[in-house]
Amino acid sequence: MGLAEFERKKDEKINGVIYDMSPVPGFRHGIINSNIHSIVKNGLKNSVCLVFMENLEFKFRPDVNDDYVCPDIMVVCDRKHLKGSSYRGVPKFIVETLSPSTAKKDRTEKKDIFEKAGVDEYWIVSPQGSVEIYYLVDGKYILEHSYLLQDDKEEEDYNAEETICLKSFPHVKMTLGEIFEGIE
Repeated sequence: MGLAEFERKKDEKINGVIYDMSPVPGFRHGIINSNIHSIVKNGLKNSVCLVFMENLEFKFRPDVNDDYVCPDIMVVCDRKHLKGSSYRGVPKFIVETLSPSTAKKDRTEKKDIFEKAGVDEYWIVSPQGSVEIYYLVDGKYILEHSYLLQDDKEEEDYNAEETICLKSFPHVKMTLGEIFEGIE
């Protein structure tokens, strides 16, 4: 068997339709995900919760078409719903980092999926320096925070040291500067 046969193609299945997640996003996408993942993983040390990065299928409607998506970052706390490479529970926190090929789906279909599934907190992060934070309120997402990184200390709107906390895990904190560290 050749190496290509072992490689699993990254895809998602929504409403029975399979979406190829190729091409692979740019390096900034990976750096941002790694930054957030590292901070959250460190903050959840010694807890029952786990954080996954781009490698766990979220089966949000296992009863219908066995649909799934692969969030960039996902925190799960009910381990009984983990099986193989998939999760069938309700994540506490999800991040999608935008890329040109996924931006529309992350802001529409996937946002609706996470809202209906009951995910408490959803972040949409752009490699251009924006972070939108949605909280689930009465079953609907409300845009609670919206940031646009200004990392020039000479500018009046400098905010790289602005601290963001996770709603379900207020002790897990990161600055805007930490989220986007290393993308230049």
